Amino acid sequence: MELVKFRPVSNLLRINNHMNSLFDDFFYPAAGRSESRHLWGWNPVVDIFDNDSNIVIQAELPGIDKKDIALDVKDRVLTLKGERTFDNEVKEENFYRRERAYGKFERAFNLPAHVKIEDIKADYKDGVLRIEIPKPEVQQPKQITVH
Repeated sequence: MELVKFRPVSNLLRINNHMNSLFDDFFYPAAGRSESRHLWGWNPVVDIFDNDSNIVIQAELPGIDKKDIALDVKDRVLTLKGERTFDNEVKEENFYRRERAYGKFERAFNLPAHVKIEDIKADYKDGVLRIEIPKPEVQQPKQITVH
């Protein structure tokens, strides 16, 4: 019989990695379809809030050119796609550390019912994409008189 040292932290990390991959498979199924998984290794962080008239999504996309960003709306789902390309100016052997993620990304957001898609606006400035979605008009109950 061999003694094995109990390492609870490594077990927790292993479980954490397994759970992350399960959620990734569920929420990002496109990663396994036509592209290899490593190309979908990152997603931009977003803030979602509302003001008086709009729902606002702000996505951090530093270092990404505006032409590499795509926004699509289909079936009440707003999809943000793009790609951060690798900077080839620096040779691989000259790197000491590389922490920034590169490759394709995709985020999807469910829109409320009755949103006017043609009124959605997007602005990209200083590495932040700001998407303004007009709030749908509140449907008031209507009283119908019986004659």
